[in-house]
Amino acid sequence: MAVDYAVIIAYLAGMLAVGWWGMRRARSKSEFLVAGRRLGPSMYSGTMAAIVLGGASTIGGVGLGYQYGLSGAWMVFTIGLGLLGLSVFFSARIARLKVYTVSEMLDLRYGGSAGVISGVVMWAYTLMLAVTSTIAYATIFDVLFGLDRTLAIILGGAVVVAYSTLGGMWSITLTDMVQFVVKTLGVLVLLLPIAVVKAGGFAEMKAQLPTEYFAPLGIGGQTIFTYVLIYTFGMLIGQDIWQRVFTARSDRVAKLGGTVAGVYCLVYAIAGAVIGTAAKVLYPDLAAADDAFATVVKDALPVGVRGLVLAAALSAVMSTSSGALIACATVANNDIWSRLRGVVGRGRGDEGAHDEVAGNRAFILIMGVAVIGIAIALNNVVEALTVAYNLLVGGLLVPILGGLLWRRGTAPGALSSVVVGGVAVVGLMAWKGILANEPVYYGLLASLVAYVSVSLATKPTDAAVLAAWRERLAGRTPVPAAEGTVPVG
Repeated sequence: MAVDYAVIIAYLAGMLAVGWWGMRRARSKSEFLVAGRRLGPSMYSGTMAAIVLGGASTIGGVGLGYQYGLSGAWMVFTIGLGLLGLSVFFSARIARLKVYTVSEMLDLRYGGSAGVISGVVMWAYTLMLAVTSTIAYATIFDVLFGLDRTLAIILGGAVVVAYSTLGGMWSITLTDMVQFVVKTLGVLVLLLPIAVVKAGGFAEMKAQLPTEYFAPLGIGGQTIFTYVLIYTFGMLIGQDIWQRVFTARSDRVAKLGGTVAGVYCLVYAIAGAVIGTAAKVLYPDLAAADDAFATVVKDALPVGVRGLVLAAALSAVMSTSSGALIACATVANNDIWSRLRGVVGRGRGDEGAHDEVAGNRAFILIMGVAVIGIAIALNNVVEALTVAYNLLVGGLLVPILGGLLWRRGTAPGALSSVVVGGVAVVGLMAWKGILANEPVYYGLLASLVAYVSVSLATKPTDAAVLAAWRERLAGRTPVPAAEGTVPVG
């Protein structure tokens, strides 16, 4: 294992070094939060794929393949579909808005009255997303070093918090590109073919396993529908995803680069399910399906390769964790704290002020420490992730997509939609259980009814607000000089 340990330690050290380098580039709010909006297609595609394919997509995706066969690909597949939908239909408009958060978009569209409440909902989502990614360090470091769960979470979380705090989005972008390459090599190039060969090839896998393991809908139609509702729609509106869209240097990069990343996710989904199916042949009696990834890596791969594949799993977790962390800190600082203090930075021309960088850096550190603490106290990853996506989709999907697609939507309609949908989701989770399907079904329906009915019953949005909104959507609002124009990647 010495070679494997050396690979992992070198990888972690490299992440910290990149974080230190990124600190030298992040000299303005724009550079720190959205990498100066300068990413070109190659870097944008790689970092977008890295953030959406986290530990749940890698370890969990293989686990679903172990449990259900090829239809276990559906969870990650719906993530890819959501990213494709965002990139093809919405990303160009989102990129042209030149904002930092989803709540700022809602303020622009509805006239500045839904920001704090929507910010709280988005903050809760990004916090839980960061927590679930941080919990996953325990599994990986237990396989690597046999570390205690708490120590593993602190170690993995500390590395992510360190490089994220140092360089913000620049550090996260650069580390995500490394993580994208490592993931591609580790999972698609190495683990996938080796696992299939070890299992005797597809013919042997079909002979050893029940027919339903190779049925496209074997996981169940209702489960697939719930995945679409939560993950596909969740990809359309999450702050962590939008913040990456904001890094694109043009709307064309956002659209085409995101489409490439979406297709990559579809391939990754199938690969994870195939690896899990092969693991079922190799190790038919594992205690838990989520142990399949670590088991096949530990037992089926040669020295050195094993270290690289475990680094791929670690990189998957780190990319999602860092993306969720900076999103959580951005929302907490810009949408909640600044508003509560009566300090609104938009339009003041202070994009390059060093105190704004310091403030956002401090919030990443604070949120990072909070995430590590919650991750240590919380055990159930699936429940935490379900709470996050239920709140996001049930509370924010309707007012966000309604603002983009329906001119008649109003600020009172958006506000009531967020409140009614959020309360319905929380109440139904308390009544039916966190893992039940009903909370997101009925929460989303309640949010839609509230949005439409209240919007139609209230005065239309002011014409000046809509005119300014259309100007931003068309990309006719000047970009502040501090944001820069030199493309990267």
